[in-house]
Amino acid sequence: MGIWLGLQSLRGGLRYRAYIRQEMARPLADFTPFVSVIAPNRGSDAGLSENITALLNQNYPGYEILFVFDHEEDPGMKLIEEVSATRAGSGRVMTRSIIAGDATDSGQKVHNLRVAVGETDAKCEILVFVDTDARPDVNWLREIVAPLADESLGAATGYRWFVPQRGGFASRLRSVWNASVASALGAARQKNFCWGGSTAIRRSTFERLNISERWRGSVSDDFMLTRVLNEAKLPIHFAPRCLVPAVDDCNLYELFEFTTRQIKITRVYAEHLWKIVLLGGVLFALTFFGGSLFVLLRAALGLSFIIPLVLLGVIFLLGMAKGFVRWQAVMMPLARYRTGLRRDLAAHLLLWPIASLLYLYNAIAAGFSQRIQWRGIIYELKSPTETVIISRD
Repeated sequence: MGIWLGLQSLRGGLRYRAYIRQEMARPLADFTPFVSVIAPNRGSDAGLSENITALLNQNYPGYEILFVFDHEEDPGMKLIEEVSATRAGSGRVMTRSIIAGDATDSGQKVHNLRVAVGETDAKCEILVFVDTDARPDVNWLREIVAPLADESLGAATGYRWFVPQRGGFASRLRSVWNASVASALGAARQKNFCWGGSTAIRRSTFERLNISERWRGSVSDDFMLTRVLNEAKLPIHFAPRCLVPAVDDCNLYELFEFTTRQIKITRVYAEHLWKIVLLGGVLFALTFFGGSLFVLLRAALGLSFIIPLVLLGVIFLLGMAKGFVRWQAVMMPLARYRTGLRRDLAAHLLLWPIASLLYLYNAIAAGFSQRIQWRGIIYELKSPTETVIISRD
């Protein structure tokens, strides 16, 4: 079973690499309508100045950026406005700061997005949502908008790829953990999902599907957006060129907080996926780690252990091959970060069993609690449309 699952996983990795290679070779559609980029922000993380500069320097003929804050006292607001001032009068990009106030019946990010959508320029044809902890390439905006030249699409999306800055076990394990989600995107548009940190949608589609109202009560903008598009049977295009680096580090506490939060949200918004993560984690732990204990026990008793050791070795090598193929794939759109990605190769080859064990922990934790902490705010996720704010910093 473990070897069969490993082969299927490797096959998926090969499809992912082939899709990225194909899309990278495809010419972009000449489609550059006026765009409103909405960038919610809370706090002042390391690298914020560089990330904002990347948004301001997009190779795009005309767009606006709406930076959205809870309050004027947000520590990132002054920095963002100072960086934005350096581009004032460029003609290609306009910036505005929006104060959304405290959320009451939804996640703060969702609340900020709903407020900002109502403030966009009247000539906006495309809405683009981006996270301020991402650092997009200079052509990112052109590349996330271009697929929407096809009016049959519901949305176009990218995804994050963590690039550790200083390295460390926790940062690299987070990158490996996140890579499993990134490689779930691909050619099967009906199975793709939106990522709120890099998603584009036609304004007409957004309004026709009443997405702002559907967001009410939600804590996850991207899960709810994906659900609405699926209900409308509108496909989601994954744009590999819009795989954006999140250049950042984390400690073990932040690693567990981030990964467990993602799976708790998954349980509430896509319970079937949570069950797959839980079942897959149990099967892998029993097969790989249980098999490893079995080998050690037989060795300690002086019994033969060659056959189970070889089987475990095959499983491990298949996982290494999947990690390598996935790493090769992201080297294409993230060529600017080749040096950092090369430093992380060993982690993607060796840490995947620990990442699988972390998924199991996340899934078990999500089974006992639907409370999360996100950007200093503690939420209780009652349902996909009911969020209770417990406390805020």
